[in-house]
Amino acid sequence: MKLSKLPKQLLITFLIGCGVYLVGKIFEGGFYYDSVNAFFIDFSIWQLYAFVLGMSNTVYFDSLETKHWKKNDTIKRILIGIAGSVTITLIGLFIVRLIVNIGFFGQPLETFMSRQSWAYYSFGFWITLIIFTIFNIVFFYNRYQKNRIKEQTIIAGTASAKFDALKNQLDPHFLFNSLNVLTSLIEENPDKAQKFTTSLSKVYRYVLEQKNKELVTVNEELAFAKTYMSLLKMRFEDSIVFEIPEQSLNLESKVVPLSLQLLLENAVKHNMVTSTKPLHIRIYENDGNLMVENNLQPKQIVKKSSGVGLNNVKQRYRLLSKRTVNINQTARKFSVAIPILTQKIQILSAIEPTSNYNDKYLQARKRVEELKEFYYGLISYCVVIPSLIFIWYRYTPNVIQWFWFPMLGWGMGLAFHAYKVFVNDGMLGKSWEKRKIEKFMREEEAL
Repeated sequence: MKLSKLPKQLLITFLIGCGVYLVGKIFEGGFYYDSVNAFFIDFSIWQLYAFVLGMSNTVYFDSLETKHWKKNDTIKRILIGIAGSVTITLIGLFIVRLIVNIGFFGQPLETFMSRQSWAYYSFGFWITLIIFTIFNIVFFYNRYQKNRIKEQTIIAGTASAKFDALKNQLDPHFLFNSLNVLTSLIEENPDKAQKFTTSLSKVYRYVLEQKNKELVTVNEELAFAKTYMSLLKMRFEDSIVFEIPEQSLNLESKVVPLSLQLLLENAVKHNMVTSTKPLHIRIYENDGNLMVENNLQPKQIVKKSSGVGLNNVKQRYRLLSKRTVNINQTARKFSVAIPILTQKIQILSAIEPTSNYNDKYLQARKRVEELKEFYYGLISYCVVIPSLIFIWYRYTPNVIQWFWFPMLGWGMGLAFHAYKVFVNDGMLGKSWEKRKIEKFMREEEAL
């Protein structure tokens, strides 16, 4: 055990000792003392039991964690833990009883040994077993959550690295292709090459500004596409015809940056663009997608592809959303549908620790966590309360039915928890909570 955790562990052990003391005195028939000094002596003995058993079991549990367990060793780990904890508990009880009876009360060793029976150890055994069971439930649940967070963090790092790599492809890719166009223009028309260079600087500024963003508005992308089209028109003149909307139907709609430029570039690269066979490219919105459509007139000889264009767009969407890029090709037309995303659509779904979830997903996630917490509490209640009833029936049937106190107290807590989880309306319900949050947000905005 780390020294930094010792104060916290001592406090936990003391509180457990107090709880066990209360339960134990109920078993013995009540809290009757001749003097305050007798109370302190008895209470100190109970705390000694709690300290020895609690600290020894904690050290043993920590030693189990230092071992390298395999993924499928959970049952084995629990069984070894139970067996070791029971053994340590019985040995600890014997040692503490030996110290108290011989060292404190002066009982002869022979007398002490002759009076040993299971009755002196059964209470400590059952209490330890119950505490150990609860502790293991909490421990393995917490470990599950930590492992899940760790896995998601790894996924986040991997997905982020992939996404950054895909975005970094755009910078040199766009530059090299634009320089190739400029080289062609220099040979064909030096005046247009000069205008192309001026426009290219503006376009490239957009590339540098937007390529590091995950999403940009459709209007931004449409404006950039128009600028990029003007560069293509400088080269191909009337051999290429564009049809593009002035703005998006939804001002909040978003797409991945430079997606239109890559698709336009692909269309020009893979199709013949001549005055006799002009290339018609149409951009429009349809059923939640931004469509890029062109007439199909493939080149007979196509230069070796770098594999960046359409594949880059598809991979970025795969990392950003569950919606995919759809490709449709017929004998006369080739179209690509890129999903239009909004602020309410979950993005980066694979990267849970760093994602911005939409409201509905957050509410659903919160409800699942509340349900899980409630069911864990219910399972614990169904395990512990029958154990306490059995202990009362087996050892103190003539004493007051003390098990009703934890049963009712814990049961009321579960009832309130159930109300919180399953009641959606009414006082303190989900609707009430939502109304209060919205009210406080409005008040903050008004300040």
